[in-house]
Amino acid sequence: MIEVKVAGIAMDASNMPIIILKDEHGKRILPIWVGLFEAQAILFAIEGLVPPRPLTHDLLKTIMETMGVVVRGIVINAIQDNTYFAKIEIQGNGHFSEIDCRPSDAIALALRTAAPIYVSDPVLSMATMPQAPIDDNEVQVFKDMLKNIKPKDIGLL
Repeated sequence: MIEVKVAGIAMDASNMPIIILKDEHGKRILPIWVGLFEAQAILFAIEGLVPPRPLTHDLLKTIMETMGVVVRGIVINAIQDNTYFAKIEIQGNGHFSEIDCRPSDAIALALRTAAPIYVSDPVLSMATMPQAPIDDNEVQVFKDMLKNIKPKDIGLL
């Protein structure tokens, strides 16, 4: 397992958010395409923004803390048909468990709980790209878009 950090969020040519993970040496990056809501949840955690009401990952963190459950780490452990798979490693009441989840949800929770993020060696070897600079303007455009989005903009109201 290789520990990685969230280096930022970028947008691809079709305006889909990409979470950029970097290894500890900054030599390899792992791009993971996510949905808009997941990117927003991750961006809130990165920026330290607190929404007026808890988001799903904030609620999950509060429930886990209330129940005495600790997130030990998350592992992005597989890739199949261009889909990443992850597990959340938790411990509570003397029990250790691994819970299958989407990498975006695992990352959002890890950022809120200060848990380490790991990628398995095979996934990192198969899916990493040589490091390339993230365009600051592209990141800012995405941040501005997320800050101004309203539920009606995406058909929720």
